[in-house]
Amino acid sequence: MSDVASTALLIVTVVCVAANAFIVAADLARARFVLANSAEVGLWPEALPFLAALKGAGAVGLVVGLAGVAPLGLTAAVGLVLFYLCAVGAHVRASVFHNIGFPVLFLVLALSAVTYFTLVTA
Repeated sequence: MSDVASTALLIVTVVCVAANAFIVAADLARARFVLANSAEVGLWPEALPFLAALKGAGAVGLVVGLAGVAPLGLTAAVGLVLFYLCAVGAHVRASVFHNIGFPVLFLVLALSAVTYFTLVTA
């Protein structure tokens, strides 16, 4: 893989960390958009801290991976992929498509992180 592609994947992985840190903060703050989205897909508000913990653990795992423990970064990235696949599934199950782009975006970021860490650990 070229240096440009590796650098781009690294940048997207850092963006994945930042995006997940943002959404963790929004979940914990019970931001209006988070509560509205959760209600639309049938998620009870009491689940938000648990979901924030999962996303936060994924973000921390990515940071540890970027700091040199690439296998942990890969594991965290795979966990985030699974999380966001479930989020997309929740939108599809509830037929909430007007904002499905957000979990899809997070899924793409997580998939990019998987790609980055796969290349780093290879």
